[in-house]
Amino acid sequence: MLDQLTAALLDAGRIFQEGFETVKEVRHKGTVDLVTEYDVAVEEFLKKRISAILPEHTIVGEESGDEHTRAQKAVYIDPIDGTTNFVHKIPFCAISVGVWDKGIPVAALVYNPVLNELFAAERGKGARCNGLAIHVSKTSDLQQSLLATGFPYTKVEKGRDFRWVVRTLENLLPYTQDIRRFGAASIDLCYVANGILDGFYECNLKPWDVAAGILLIEEAGGRVTNHRGETYRLGDPVIVATNGKNHDKLLEKMADYEEV
Repeated sequence: MLDQLTAALLDAGRIFQEGFETVKEVRHKGTVDLVTEYDVAVEEFLKKRISAILPEHTIVGEESGDEHTRAQKAVYIDPIDGTTNFVHKIPFCAISVGVWDKGIPVAALVYNPVLNELFAAERGKGARCNGLAIHVSKTSDLQQSLLATGFPYTKVEKGRDFRWVVRTLENLLPYTQDIRRFGAASIDLCYVANGILDGFYECNLKPWDVAAGILLIEEAGGRVTNHRGETYRLGDPVIVATNGKNHDKLLEKMADYEEV
């Protein structure tokens, strides 16, 4: 299965790469939430290919799917995670595909054609980048941890998500090595999996943003929870992903999402 999915992603990557290099037609799904014709084209291409590979699975795509779908067998597709980066030709953007069965991730692929990075994982078989095994970092000291985060589109409303982002950043930043903001959750999760980052957190992410990255981190030896330290479920308001050694220390510094 993973070999067939990989071939599909590599082919979709040609559409992605073409779009990255050219002028794009940009529409707004929200105030600052962008979509291009290449988001749609990559998703339609992958839906056809993956439906043939996994005919019993429900395909849930960012541009065409229902975010609340909870099929027993599902494939979550983010055709271009980091569309804003894609539009501005910033190379942190990727195709993300996560295969889930009965609420558990079983296969994952994240492909950044611009940087030629292909991350892959199967449950129980480890995680790889471009065919080489990857593992999370060994940093246990939060002060020496390099973290990443993201800012949700809902920030423009200046509501709970906005307050949580600001409060958590205020609580965390002085006690870390630093915090990066790459603009694509799937890449953030992959970089935790391969030890570039020591942790990642964000609120209000959709299933297709994280469905692949969760398995990559788990198979690389890391830990993924919600803000309460419980097993992360698709749709939880906050995701926290680390190498596992600094996880509890990170949770201690985060603002309480329910109380901000």
